Amino acid sequence: MERRLISTGSPFEKAAGYSRAVVQGGFVFVAGTTGYDYTTMTLPPTVEEQARNCLKTIAATLREAGTSMAEVVRATYYITEAADAEKVFPIFGEMFGDIRPAATLLVVAGLLKPEMKIEIEVTAAMPATAAPDALFS
Repeated sequence: MERRLISTGSPFEKAAGYSRAVVQGGFVFVAGTTGYDYTTMTLPPTVEEQARNCLKTIAATLREAGTSMAEVVRATYYITEAADAEKVFPIFGEMFGDIRPAATLLVVAGLLKPEMKIEIEVTAAMPATAAPDALFS
């Protein structure tokens, strides 16, 4: 099975020994993604803005891998304040309302930097390239 690594080119990825995403076995596994705006290299102050940036980065990563947000089958959300759950649920609903991946939300003591309020990781399926019956012929 071929393994393909997706990288943003960040030197931190090599130093920390991880990829933005790994494509393998018909799935794309996207690493935990924080709310940085990578065009300005800034971190917005609100959890809502950070959540939207997380999802924007994840969507771009999935496009690069050859799939999309519509193919997300699993999502894990990490937030640092329980009260922020009510703030981000509508954003998740906008993005995943019809897709409805299996999801878990965890409230954690903290993320890598204190200003980080949310981190999201997802698993997405690659689009089917063969008809389902062809898989069993």
